[in-house]
Order: sequence, then structure tokens, then C-alpha cells
Amino acid sequence: MKAYGYILDPVSNATGRKMAMSFPDVIVVRSRRKTVSIEITADNKVLVRVPLNMSSRDISFVLEEKKGWISKHLRKRSVRAGDPLPSFSKTQLEELAEQAKADLPQRAKHYAELIGVRYGRITIRAQRTRWGSCSSLGNLNFNCLAMLCPERMRDYIVVHELCHLKHMDHSPAFWSLVARYIPDYSECRRWLRTDGSILIERLRKS
Repeated sequence: MKAYGYILDPVSNATGRKMAMSFPDVIVVRSRRKTVSIEITADNKVLVRVPLNMSSRDISFVLEEKKGWISKHLRKRSVRAGDPLPSFSKTQLEELAEQAKADLPQRAKHYAELIGVRYGRITIRAQRTRWGSCSSLGNLNFNCLAMLCPERMRDYIVVHELCHLKHMDHSPAFWSLVARYIPDYSECRRWLRTDGSILIERLRKS
């Protein structure tokens, strides 16, 4: 089986505009495979294995769709390579918690009225795995690190948990309800998985 490898430069998409790549060199290896796989190499390059007849434009579309995952794993590798993230001090977390107690309940009250739901108590914690949660009793938990996120992300985090009061799952009906109040929720999710994951990683080191 013969494979062909080369560096892929950004190519023009269907509208003729350049597709911006927000990560280092991309190495494309063509072979007689039927699927696409992406991995991060030891020297921080993006290795993409694709079928022989896959066009450069289609490869660019795949990379664009996966750029959140790619960015996240490049950051993780950078940290492991000796670029440690600063941890949070106890004082910093306490200050963030106080800010969150003043901010997030107000957002919850505002959006709960719009969505038409009632919730129980709100708890603010320094959570190491999630941005928020909703219990079967209607109680809400939010991560104090949300105060380090852009305001739009805080809106999304709150709306996400409030929508669980109507749909305790991630069904199409749930996401349809979220989209009614946060139309760009997909972008918010992507930000939290990439940039937001750095904040979570800092907390895990604290």
C-alpha cells in the first residue's frame, strides 16, 4: 500500500474565500483507506489520514469542523511539554465565587421568566468537571469559573441548565429550546470545550 504525504495549505472554499487554519502545519497522508482520522504528532503537527481521492477542499472542511477538538488537544500537549498553566489560589476562587453569587442568580431569574420555568436553590462551586448542573429537584449548580468566561458564555451556561427543567436530557427538543434563547449555542459549546477547558485544567492543578 502506497501512501502520499504533503503539507496542506489553506484552500479556497466554495465562495472563493480563504479558509483560515488556526493551528500549525497540517500533514495529510493519503492511502487506500475509506475514512478520515486526525491525530496530533509529538512535534505538534496535525496528522490527517484520508482516502486517496479526497479533495483538498473537502479536507479543509473536515479540519474546519474539527478545529475545536484540534485546538484543545494542541493546548493540552503544550501544557504537558513544559508550558504549565498557573493554578488558582484559594483567595482567587473565593473572589470568583462571590462574583458568581452576585451575577449568575440574576441571569437565572431573567431567563427562567423567559423560558417559563421555576428552579430551587442555586449553589456556586469550583467544579472540576462541569460548568453547571440541574438536579431532579430543580436545584441548580454553577461553576464559579464562569466569571472568567465571556458574558455570552455565562448566558449559555445558565440557559442550558434552565432548559433541563423542561427536558432532562440532550434530545433535539432540548437543543431546540436552548436555541430559542441562545441561537449561537454551538459556538458557545465550542468555546467552552476549547478555551474553557484551559480554565478547568487550571482548577484541577489548584
